[in-house]
Amino acid sequence: MIVGVPAEVKQDEYRVAMLPVGVEELTRRSHRVVMQAGAGLGSGLPDHAYLQAGAELVSSLADVYSAADLIVKVKEPQPEEFGCIRAGQTLFTYFHFAASRDLTQAMVDSGANCLAYETLEDDEGRLSLLTPMSEVAGRMSIQEGAKYLERPQQGRGILLGGVPGVPPAHITVIGGGVVGANAAKIAAGFQADVAILDVNMDRLRYLDDIMPANVNVLFSDRHTIRDQIKMADLLVGAVLIPGAKAPHLVQQEDLRLMKPGSVIIDVAIDQGGCVATSRPTTHQNPTYMVEDVLHYCVTNMPGAVGRTSTFALCNVTLPWVLKLAESGVEQAVRQHSGLTTAANVMHGNLTNRPVAETFGMPFHDLSAV
Repeated sequence: MIVGVPAEVKQDEYRVAMLPVGVEELTRRSHRVVMQAGAGLGSGLPDHAYLQAGAELVSSLADVYSAADLIVKVKEPQPEEFGCIRAGQTLFTYFHFAASRDLTQAMVDSGANCLAYETLEDDEGRLSLLTPMSEVAGRMSIQEGAKYLERPQQGRGILLGGVPGVPPAHITVIGGGVVGANAAKIAAGFQADVAILDVNMDRLRYLDDIMPANVNVLFSDRHTIRDQIKMADLLVGAVLIPGAKAPHLVQQEDLRLMKPGSVIIDVAIDQGGCVATSRPTTHQNPTYMVEDVLHYCVTNMPGAVGRTSTFALCNVTLPWVLKLAESGVEQAVRQHSGLTTAANVMHGNLTNRPVAETFGMPFHDLSAV
């Protein structure tokens, strides 16, 4: 099989979808790897490392798409890539379809097969390809929150850990999954006062066992959320419903309860955001103000730490890339339940029910397709 690895074109995206060792593993199995020149530079991986591993370098995005049967990427195709995608081609990347009807329609119209990292479940039902980037984003949310709470960034001028005689910041994390747990862990390390909210009592009991004493676990409901945002200097949105649009748990009128200059980091923005006033931003222009509350809603947070993120991502994606290359997409989807859950669009048919319901688009059962 010919595997293509294009350079990422999303703004401020520095990750690459394959390491040199991945190229070596594929070529050792007699597959070809066609890479766009410079694709790894943002992660500190030079072209010569890929050439030594057996990759074939081409100059343009179009050259990669025209040659490859399987495209391996990091982020969803951008509008300038839509015209390069052909019927029957397979794309393996983060799609987050529920956040964009235009992307969903474009992939359906293309006739391609779209396998989404974020819905791939392992044998134990874990979102194993989403987990490493959720870990990065959760940890980054506190790093970014600390920066934007500084007064020159329009924040309240709060030091997360406070100092003797001055109380620390109060941080509210909505969602106790991988993002939320990592955010709470880092916030606790800063000696902040932390509350983490979730609706799953088993998860809350687990978090209560493992978290430091300065992290309180709370059941999430409208009253608790409103009580918490009144106190919050930093609010982290870490809600995930796999494959579906995130629910708006904080409404615009709720922002009036928050302190002027407080900060929202909405990590759920990839799935539409869990704050009603959230809209996608970029690393170049990451923030905006609504109701005197600073919003940070960058859709590719891990892209800023490209080297860490690339290695963390490729460690978990390579085994699945090898399965796809060895068996072909249809056989691999039949044989491996993880790839079955990853299949969001097959032969131009939308096979993810939550996405279809989000946009009122026709749903096709994967077995029928």
